[in-house]
Amino acid sequence: MTTDSGKLSHFDEAGDARMVDVSAKQLSRRTATASAFVELSQEVLAALPSNPKGNPLEVARFAGIQAAKKTSELIPMCHPLALTHVDVTASIENDGVRIVASAATVGPTGVEMEALTAASVAALTVYDMTKALDKGIVIRHIRLEEKSGGKSGDFRRVPS
Repeated sequence: MTTDSGKLSHFDEAGDARMVDVSAKQLSRRTATASAFVELSQEVLAALPSNPKGNPLEVARFAGIQAAKKTSELIPMCHPLALTHVDVTASIENDGVRIVASAATVGPTGVEMEALTAASVAALTVYDMTKALDKGIVIRHIRLEEKSGGKSGDFRRVPS
């Protein structure tokens, strides 16, 4: 977050990290969607339905939802938020699993970090549940796809 002067708001005048005071900000509906991609070999993709640990995609969904709710415990300067909605999907694509996570709240600050945390932890969970089959799994492109609400307005990633 930057201030009107263009400086990052998570640092004080001395350059020390600080939690931003959002108590004077207007409450508004805020949403965010983030994604991640877990690159898997064809062998691992073929083995997903028979994973002895359970369905990796469902476990990843639940892990992502839980992670969104715990974001402020993981990221030091994040505010604890009353999330009104979290959704995580995990879908198989040709070269791996696409994770899409969304979060919403009505509050004084955005939910980008909650969506990014959900996508990240869901991707890590897919890795955890399939690592016995392949240690070469790669997690790529953890990124914010879109956000709405708040003073900074809306953002939507332009497809590349």
